[in-house]
Amino acid sequence: MNEAERIGPMGRAEERKARQRGGRRAAPKRRRSAGAGGSGKSGIRRLFTWKKILGTFFGLCLLGMGAFIVLYMVIDIPEGNPEAELQSNVYKYSDGSIMARDGERNREIVDLAKVPKEVQRTFVAAENKTFYKDAGVDLKGTARGVLNTLSGKGAQGGSTITQQYVKNYYLSQEQTVSRKLKELVISLKLDREKSKDYILAGYINTSYYGRGAYGIQAAAQAYYRVDAEDLTVEQGAYLAALLQAPNQYDWAIASDTSKKLVQERWNYVLNNMVEQKWLGRADRQNMKFPEPEAPKPVQGMEGQTGYLVDAAEFTLKQRLVAQGTAEDMEQAKALVDLGGYTVTLNIDKKKQAELEKAVKAKLTSKLDPEKRAVDADVQAGAVSVDPKTGAVLAMYGGVDYLKHFTNNATRDDYQPASTFKPVILAAAVEQDAETQDGVPITANTIYDGTSERPVMDGDREVGFAPPNEDDKSYGDVTVQEAMNKSVNSVFAQMGIDVGMSEVIKTAGELGMDTEGVEAVPAQTLGSMGASPLEMAGVYATLDNHGKKVTPAVVKSIEHKDRRIELPDPIGEQVIGREAADTVTSVLTGVVDDGTARQSVRENPLRDGQQVAGKTGTSDNNKSAWFTGFTPGLVTSVGLFGEDDKAPHPQVPMYEAGGVPRVNGGGFPAEIWAAYTFGVMDEVTEFDLETKQGAAVKPSKSPSAPESPTQSPSDEPTTQEPTTDEPTTQEPTTDEPTTDEPTTEEPSQSPSNSPSTEPPTGGESTEPENPLFPDGDRQER
Repeated sequence: MNEAERIGPMGRAEERKARQRGGRRAAPKRRRSAGAGGSGKSGIRRLFTWKKILGTFFGLCLLGMGAFIVLYMVIDIPEGNPEAELQSNVYKYSDGSIMARDGERNREIVDLAKVPKEVQRTFVAAENKTFYKDAGVDLKGTARGVLNTLSGKGAQGGSTITQQYVKNYYLSQEQTVSRKLKELVISLKLDREKSKDYILAGYINTSYYGRGAYGIQAAAQAYYRVDAEDLTVEQGAYLAALLQAPNQYDWAIASDTSKKLVQERWNYVLNNMVEQKWLGRADRQNMKFPEPEAPKPVQGMEGQTGYLVDAAEFTLKQRLVAQGTAEDMEQAKALVDLGGYTVTLNIDKKKQAELEKAVKAKLTSKLDPEKRAVDADVQAGAVSVDPKTGAVLAMYGGVDYLKHFTNNATRDDYQPASTFKPVILAAAVEQDAETQDGVPITANTIYDGTSERPVMDGDREVGFAPPNEDDKSYGDVTVQEAMNKSVNSVFAQMGIDVGMSEVIKTAGELGMDTEGVEAVPAQTLGSMGASPLEMAGVYATLDNHGKKVTPAVVKSIEHKDRRIELPDPIGEQVIGREAADTVTSVLTGVVDDGTARQSVRENPLRDGQQVAGKTGTSDNNKSAWFTGFTPGLVTSVGLFGEDDKAPHPQVPMYEAGGVPRVNGGGFPAEIWAAYTFGVMDEVTEFDLETKQGAAVKPSKSPSAPESPTQSPSDEPTTQEPTTDEPTTQEPTTDEPTTDEPTTEEPSQSPSNSPSTEPPTGGESTEPENPLFPDGDRQER
């Protein structure tokens, strides 16, 4: 055989190609050895072939189907969940006597036939458009819910109406895989055994709509004051939208954002009805959003009871979230509404009755809206706390829970005004702060009390020059007298001397909510919001020698299925005892020689009882305060000007009760004294550890200091606060007194020289102070 024949046609072709590449013939390809050098890819391919992968997949599917068949055979439709049955929560006074029963289901089951067909369909359009066609489950949504539960992402939407009804009536609200699987099986069986109308009726009758309303009948009454059979399509669409977030979407309490969201969902419901041809386009275009009626509180919550129950329930929900039993307050609300809780409050029956009596005797009995329209705008709130235990012993939330829903004892939208001044002094003593001429700040330190004196930081004005009450100037005054007379110009300068960031920090440590509060000079006038509950906690911490007191409304919570633990109201030492006791010592002067003198010092029931406290009246007379304490009881009383007509803006209280101006030393101090001295079991004295003795006697305002450069004396005094009659005539109102005390004149120089750093913010340097555009003066 010749060479050409041996090569053959294919060989010749390869030879030609080789010549084209330069005369080299391509070597034949070799198979990769299956030995050690080439086993990688081939081995993996043999291990993971398409046949094996598909086989494994179908095997898992068959296994899952088999498991589901077993579950379907094993799980039956159970009896209704006992927790879905009617229950109540019991609220008790501290002595164990029953205060109220709450939580009994506000629900009336109605036949679906009584609910207009169009209203029925609003719920289907909102939650499950395929309800009338599906098999009762949403496999995709359920699978997503199971995966989210396994991954710890929490609850997700996607359930059908049937599944939601099963969860509400047969199961529980817990987010577990087993519960989701049970829900799936029971829903499938229920859909086969019951009609769609039966399921829809169960769903709309068991769902929670907010405002304590369970079921569509209760919801119709709660939001629109009509029966379910009289609901319009627009109203039904709102109730259907509400189910997504009942409390958030309640029009009466919703934020602007929530109002926008619920209106968007309302539109979504109606548009879905048009899509499903359950509603004509023309009818849809003519529909307007139906704003619900204002909340109507549940019967039995009249007087102070509703305020107390609401405050206790808030604590309960907070604890459920804190313990991880509920993910958020919305879920906690659902758990509380299931009932079964026994909540014992710290409220003392006797003290509660005395506080109500004092408010009536000293305030509400003197208000006559028919004679003075402003009298209808006066709201009172008060909280009384045991500083040794933190227990809230009494609370006054308003004239009547059924007439004024907002709890004035816990609201924090009004300024605490000059009741904030003790916080500034506490920060000064705690930080060993000095005036801008290097003099330590004590009760005897002298400041310039000139009204509208520019506040100095270093050699610069900070743009803040607050006026004193009635624009009165005091000249050189001690810190003690400045506290007695509530001299704004002194404490504004002291805030800069201490450092406003330190002042706000101390406020937070003492118990005020300082989140978002700017550390600017204007805060020295108490311009942030605070509640009587909050201020009672601050002063209780001072009374407790600097050991943190967080007022506790609730004493204990019991439930048959879960344990609820409560935090200790008494916390750690947040400021030193000397700082706390020094402030307490100074505050005795406010009672014995200051703005609370007439209402408290001269009260015939006082019987020598030592008292410390501070008055406060905010800008434009919109709030007035007295927060005071004895060694064993702290009580904060606030009066708030609130327009009695919606939307209830803050308003001045001038002329209310027949007085020119409602000051902290007037009605609030009178209420405080009538209550405190009325519940006293014995006369007690403060146990104070200060460099200034057991209490500081009011100091004489110096007219000509003897030694301007002399430092304050550190020698302790042994003087107790005097209760003797003053040497001059007693003032006829609670305005600052100008009586001259009988003690020695201090010998320090006034603090006028500037300090160093400028503040981060301040008010205008224009002569007319922008904080008081109408000429009114801050208290005092």
